[in-house]
Amino acid sequence: MTFNGGDAIFSIFFLICIFGIFSGVFFLVRSLVTKQPSKSDRIEQKLDRIIVLLEKDKKE
Repeated sequence: MTFNGGDAIFSIFFLICIFGIFSGVFFLVRSLVTKQPSKSDRIEQKLDRIIVLLEKDKKE
């Protein structure tokens, strides 16, 4: 049984593809997780704005 260079290239290419898929999924999940706090900050800002408007409306 001899070692074929094409098999080695295919194995390396396949290994790189698998690594790329796992890296892509990892960075996608990480970016979704890090965007969550900014979403809550926006909601908090909107709630603060609503509170200010309601207080302003009570004074009038």
